Amino acid sequence: MAPPGLALLRQPDLPRLRTLETWLTLSLERVRQQIATAERRGAERQRGEQARPPVPDWILEGGPNRDAPPVAVHVGGCHMAGKRCKGVPRDVALRALAEGVEVCGHCRPDAALGFVDG
Repeated sequence: MAPPGLALLRQPDLPRLRTLETWLTLSLERVRQQIATAERRGAERQRGEQARPPVPDWILEGGPNRDAPPVAVHVGGCHMAGKRCKGVPRDVALRALAEGVEVCGHCRPDAALGFVDG
């Protein structure tokens, strides 16, 4: 025969089971909300990547003010390009190099453009 205390543990304790059920239901709902949030963020990130404009082939880095001439030419996507940049077509990048605009020493747009000084 089992000790009396052990017999009490084996009997269903309905109030405790209901409390556990409520806690598990609330926990499951929180997990489902977090999953929905993560899926929403992933979808937003994917839409943002799809809507991102393509990286330009060539970049002119602008001077310290709006009217200043460009200070450097970069290959599109160069990590050394500053904040004041705009994408330009190949002929504009070549013209800037011919006019003496500095060449980025990291991405070397002169080599990529086949520009020979002189």
